[in-house]
Amino acid sequence: MEYQDIIKKLESLANPKNVEGMARFGIRPKTRVLGIPIPELRKIAKDIKKTARLPMSRGLALELWDSGIHEARILAGIIANAEELTEKQIDKWVKGFDSWDVVDQVCMNLFDKSKIAVNKISEFARRESEFEKRTAFALMAALAFHNKEMPDEKFLKFFSIIKKASTDERNFVKKAVNWALRQIGKRNKNLNKEAIKLAREILQLSKKVYPHTKVSAETYGAGARWIANDAIRELESDKIQKKLKLRN
Repeated sequence: MEYQDIIKKLESLANPKNVEGMARFGIRPKTRVLGIPIPELRKIAKDIKKTARLPMSRGLALELWDSGIHEARILAGIIANAEELTEKQIDKWVKGFDSWDVVDQVCMNLFDKSKIAVNKISEFARRESEFEKRTAFALMAALAFHNKEMPDEKFLKFFSIIKKASTDERNFVKKAVNWALRQIGKRNKNLNKEAIKLAREILQLSKKVYPHTKVSAETYGAGARWIANDAIRELESDKIQKKLKLRN
């Protein structure tokens, strides 16, 4: 499939009702939204890979990203080759992130397979933009879920970044911080124990904050308490503990 064929296919699947539903879930990007479900985008990606000349042209993913269409950007992340990613391209895409679903899909389908992107996690965590900062933690979660060979030591190095970011009260940052902490804590017994320990540490720090004070960027407040409590609730649950016992 060529670029124009893909765009026509996406246009044909536009669903205004889905667009309204996406908005209710906080998906309101600056790009044009068509309302195409992820399973449909995956089907299109399969068709592209079947008909594309191998190795697939890197240019197609770049064209889709530059199309100005929300779903085309998600599709670009699905079909792109992680080995062909450059730091310049990664930075361009991250700076263009304008919704949580694009962040998560690109991290889960592409960035977690790129050494360049993974090595930039600490940098992403220092970004000011809400979605650029979310990238760091969505990438941690994706690695925890997909990368079976990554040693515990590398995940433990993320804990100081998670702890610092737990002071960020912005919705799409704190949810990603929580996601990263929970996903790491579900890998094995050792990381489960350490993730719970970190969550309890964050919780204790948040309890020192007087509830009626204004929470600054450096204060452990309501967001940190939610991150910690939610992580502890899942990571200590019978369901997760049974899974970890069977896995080990």
